[in-house]
Amino acid sequence: MTDTSNTAASPMAPVDNKIDLARLFGLLLDHKWLILAITLLFALGGVVYALLQTPVYRGDALVQVERRSTVSPLGDLSEVFGQEGESSTAAEVQILQSRMVLGQVVDRVGLDTVVSPNLLPVVGGFLVRRGIERPAFMAGKPWVWAGETLALGRLEVADSLRGMPLIATAGEAGDYRLRLGGEMPRELGQGRVGELASFADGDIQIRIAELQAPPGTEFTLIKRSRPTAINGLGSRLSVNELGAGRGTSIGTGMLRLTLTGPDRSEIRRSLDAVAETFLTQNVERQSAEAEQSLAFLEEQAPELRDQLAAAENRLNEYRVEQDSVDLSSEAQSVIQRFIELDSRLSELEFQEAELAERFTPSHPNYQALLRQKSQLQQQRADLDERVNEMPAAQQEVVRRTRDVEVTQAIYVNVLNKMQELQVARAGTVGNVRIIDDALVGPFPIAPRKSLIVIIATVLGGMLGVGIVLLRGLLNRGVESPEQIESAGLPVYATVPLSDEQRKLVRRVKHRRDRQAREVVSGVLAERHLADTSIEALRSLRTSLHFAMLEASNNRLMISGPSPGIGKTFISINLGAVCAQAGQRVLVVDADMRKGHMHNAFKGRSKEGLSELLSGRKGLLEIIRSSGIEGLDYVARGESPPNPSELMMTSRFTTFLEEVSQRYDLVIIDTPPVLAVTDAAVVGAQCGTTLMVARFQTNPIRELQIATRRLETAGVTVKGSILNAMERKAATSYGYGYYNYSYK
Repeated sequence: MTDTSNTAASPMAPVDNKIDLARLFGLLLDHKWLILAITLLFALGGVVYALLQTPVYRGDALVQVERRSTVSPLGDLSEVFGQEGESSTAAEVQILQSRMVLGQVVDRVGLDTVVSPNLLPVVGGFLVRRGIERPAFMAGKPWVWAGETLALGRLEVADSLRGMPLIATAGEAGDYRLRLGGEMPRELGQGRVGELASFADGDIQIRIAELQAPPGTEFTLIKRSRPTAINGLGSRLSVNELGAGRGTSIGTGMLRLTLTGPDRSEIRRSLDAVAETFLTQNVERQSAEAEQSLAFLEEQAPELRDQLAAAENRLNEYRVEQDSVDLSSEAQSVIQRFIELDSRLSELEFQEAELAERFTPSHPNYQALLRQKSQLQQQRADLDERVNEMPAAQQEVVRRTRDVEVTQAIYVNVLNKMQELQVARAGTVGNVRIIDDALVGPFPIAPRKSLIVIIATVLGGMLGVGIVLLRGLLNRGVESPEQIESAGLPVYATVPLSDEQRKLVRRVKHRRDRQAREVVSGVLAERHLADTSIEALRSLRTSLHFAMLEASNNRLMISGPSPGIGKTFISINLGAVCAQAGQRVLVVDADMRKGHMHNAFKGRSKEGLSELLSGRKGLLEIIRSSGIEGLDYVARGESPPNPSELMMTSRFTTFLEEVSQRYDLVIIDTPPVLAVTDAAVVGAQCGTTLMVARFQTNPIRELQIATRRLETAGVTVKGSILNAMERKAATSYGYGYYNYSYK
C-alpha cells in the first residue's frame, strides 16, 4: 500500500470536462429500454394520430383550350395584325380560377351551405368512418354516429347571419329544434322535416329534406358568405397545363384541373361544375363577340339603305333633267374603280373602329391600317382629277352613278356579313372541350399514414436518445475510481451495488417528514457473508489496518458531501466485517438529526448519543449490542435542537476517549459535510477520515468542495470510498471498470 498522507494533502487536480464519446455510447446501451419505450410510445402516438386524421381525396378533370380566330364584321384582320388571333392558355387558367367561374360553381353546387355533424371529441370522425353505430349507453347524447344523417333542402339567411352556426337538434316524429349558436346563443323555434320553416322574423328560411337520427342528436348548419365559399373552393383547386415545353411560350392547351377535399362526391360534383361552367362561359364569350359585331352592322345597315335610296333619286332626277346621258367606256371604268376604292375604304373604316377599341393610334397595327387607308384615299383623289377633265355632263353623271354603285356594293356587303354573323352566333361552340370528366381516386392522398408513423418513430427515437444523452451530460456524478484519483483523492475501496442490500432497504415516512426516506432494516454482512459488496469492505478493512497505523487514535469518521449516498451502510457493514475478524468495534450514529442506524439493528433511536451529551444518560446506558459478536452501536437518540453545540462540549470528547479505550475500532457515521458542520466538529477528534461518494450521484466538484471544507476545519481526508458501483456499458466503455465475483 502506498503512502497516502502526502497524496491527501496535495491540492486537488482540476476536473476534466472533456466529452467522452465512448461513455455516451455506453449510456445509450444502458438506457436502451428507455429509448425503446419512448420510441414505441411515439410510434403508437403516430398510429393513433394517423388513424384519427380526416382522409383527404383528390379528383381531376381534363379540358382543352383550342386556338380560335377573332370574329370581324368585315373579314379577317390577320393581314392588319400580322398574326393569327390566338387564345392565351395562361389567360384561360386565370379565368378558370376567377371569381366569375368559381362563384357560379358555388351557387350551382351549394358550397356556401355547410352541414357539420356534432361528433365525439377526437375520435368521433374515426368512429363514423369505421361505420360504428350508436351504442345503447349513448342514447340521448348529442353526438352523431354512423348511419345518422341530415339532408338540407334549402337554407337562406340574412346577410347579418351568414357565417353564424345554426344548431339543429333532432326531435320526435320528424320534428326538430333550431337554435342560434356562437357568442350569443338563443332558441329560434321548432320545425318539421320536409316543410319550409321561417325563423328570426323571416331572416332564416330553412327546409330540412331528410333527418335520420335519434332525438337529441345535433347538427351544425352554416350559411357562409359567397366570398368565403369562393376562397375555400379556390384554395382547393389547382390548374396546370400539361406538356408545355420548358423555355417556350407555346403550350399544348391541355389543362388538368385538380380538386382536393374530404368528401369524394362533393369533389366530383364541384369538378364537373367547374369544367362545365368554364365551357359555358367560353361559348357565351365567343357568342358575345358575334353579337357585338352583329349589333354594329345592324346599326349601319339602315343608314346605308337611306344613303343608297338618296343616291338613286339624285341620279334619276339628273337623267330626267338631261334627258338621259350615256356614259363612255372611260367613264364606266372610272366608276368601277371608284366602287372598288370606296368599298375597300369602307372596310378599313370598320376595321379602324374595331382597332380604336383595342389599341391607341400609335400602335403598329393601327399605323399600318392608317397608311393603307391613306394610299387608297390618294388613289381616289387621282380618280377625282380624271373625272374633272371630262365634260361637265359626264362629270355629274359619273359622280352620281358612283355614289349609287359604291353605296349599293357596301350595303350588299353589310347584308352578307350580317347573315354570316347570324349563322356564326347560332352555331357558336367555343374553343374549349371537356376531354375527361371528373374522376376521384378511391384512396386518400392524405394523411400519409406510413410516413406519419415513420416520422413519429424517428422523432421518438431521437427524443429518447436526446434525453439519455442530456441526462448523461448533465449528470456528472463519479463513475470510476480513476476520476476521484485524478482529482487528488485516493480511493480505498470500490463497493459494488448489492442486490441483496436493496432487499434490506425500506421506505419510512414520519409525520414531520415531507417525503419518505429509505432506511436499512438489516446488516448485510450478517445475512450474506459472500456478497461482493461485503468482499469489497473486507478489502477496505485490510487497507484501513495499514492506513490507521500512523493515526493518532483508533477513531474512523465516515462522511460524505450529500445525504443518501450510503454512509450508514458503509459504517455498519465495515464495523461488522471488522468484528468478524476478531476486533471489538463500536459504531456511533453521530447524525442526531436524521440518523437511522438503529433500524438496521431493530432498535430504537431514543436513549442514544443526544441523551449522553445532554447529561440524561450514562455511557453504559447508551451502548447497545448489535447481536453480532464484537460489534456494539450507539444510536443517535432524540433529535436535539442544537446537535452541533452538543458535539462541541467536553462530554463528547470524554465519550470518544472512553470508547477508544474500550474498543479496538470506533466508527463514527456523521451527517453530510455540505449540509451541516457536524462532520467538521467530529473529524477534528478522529485520527482517520474517509469520504464516501456514490456512483453517478456525487460530482467530482462536490468531493472537492467537501474535502476543502474539512481541511479548512483542520480535518485531513485520508481517502475516499466509491459506493454503489454498477456494471454499466457507460462505465465499461468509458473507464474500463472491472468487477468479478469468485465463488
